[in-house]
Amino acid sequence: MIGMIGTAGLVLAQATGVHGSLGGLGAGLAAIGAGIGIGQIGGKAVEAIARQPEAISKIQLNMIIAAALVEGVALFAVVVAAFF
Repeated sequence: MIGMIGTAGLVLAQATGVHGSLGGLGAGLAAIGAGIGIGQIGGKAVEAIARQPEAISKIQLNMIIAAALVEGVALFAVVVAAFF
């Protein structure tokens, strides 16, 4: 979904000739999306740990990997929105 938002922002920026403001809007949307996604990951991890405390190490590892992947995609979206 973040990719579609970034692509729509790029198309609008090229059509209107306004690159800075729409690029900032795309970067902001990417950051908000990443924040929501990482919040969901953290919340679900806490719920999973509450259900199965003995699996805390596996849950934490998967949570950190998933959060890093979401953050990487968001960073890429911010860079694309800023430079294009």
